[in-house]
Amino acid sequence: MSFVSRNRSALIIAGAALLLAAWILSGVLTREPPRINERAEAAPMSVAVRESEAGPVERLLSLQGEVQADQRVSVRAETSGRIASLPVTLGQAVNAGDEIARIAMDDREARLRRAEAAVAGRETDYRAARQLAQEGLQAQLRVETALAELEAARAELEAIRLDIANTRIRAPIAGVINHRYAEVGDFVSRGDPVAEVLENNPLRAVVQVPQHSVHRVSVGGTAHVLFVDGSEHEGEVRYISARADTATRTFRVEITVPNPDRGLPSGVSVQVRIPVQQVMAHRISPALVALDDRGRLGVKTVDDEDRVAFHEIEAVRADVQGIWVTGLPERARIITIGQGFVNAGEPVRVVEEPAAASP
Repeated sequence: MSFVSRNRSALIIAGAALLLAAWILSGVLTREPPRINERAEAAPMSVAVRESEAGPVERLLSLQGEVQADQRVSVRAETSGRIASLPVTLGQAVNAGDEIARIAMDDREARLRRAEAAVAGRETDYRAARQLAQEGLQAQLRVETALAELEAARAELEAIRLDIANTRIRAPIAGVINHRYAEVGDFVSRGDPVAEVLENNPLRAVVQVPQHSVHRVSVGGTAHVLFVDGSEHEGEVRYISARADTATRTFRVEITVPNPDRGLPSGVSVQVRIPVQQVMAHRISPALVALDDRGRLGVKTVDDEDRVAFHEIEAVRADVQGIWVTGLPERARIITIGQGFVNAGEPVRVVEEPAAASP
């Protein structure tokens, strides 16, 4: 094939390729671009909303602590001897002054009679010396000596009477016998523990309040104490430490809890909730809480123009019924179904739900 023929074939192929490319480009350039938001504008997303109205809710300071007995006294022997009897049993309620143990008398009655006889003899000597001194038959010094001997005998008599009284060990406070350290037949010395008396009315719930929250707590304020058995009891703030613990930077706070029938135990863990502020909040389901593109917690609502709005929220308190949050308008249409498919500013088609109950 000649050189001219080969050039003519190449020109024909190149021309055909240019014509094909021009035809394809003419269709792309003249076609109308797709409208991305046309479908969304024509058919907004349907969402379900629920009318909610804010109500007053107490902001609570929730703390873990323990309850202690109001008084815990270790009753000790004030004289030595053998335990002769224990008139009360473990767990028995006693009043202040009730006998809870008795120490054997041993030779105390004999010592008492001897001391009484000594006092009687010294009184006789003193009267005789005074009579003789008045008659001038005896010096005044003898009268003073006889008086001193009489006072010494009287002191000895009082000592043995006190020792006998101490053989009856009595409860110093009202409460219950929580523990016995000695049994019948045991020998106790002066100062040895015999029993423990516990007074659980009222109880003292003790918590440690962080330094940044202690200013919200005040003496005389109310508190709710939740026991491990699920029961909740109201108490009163009785004491706030004036100095923070140097290790934890917390303040010791004590709450008194009435316990007239002594049915609540001491020494157990409790949860203490102290109301610190009243705010207007909405009660919602935790499932309605979402994150925006900035990582903020919030709830999506629908405004008066049926457009989605995002509200950053703060949780106030929570229980089995839901959570109470602030940050929403006083009256709000909260999206309950479809909130995951719409964004702030988008128009939506609204389906109403029944109104939610106020907190």
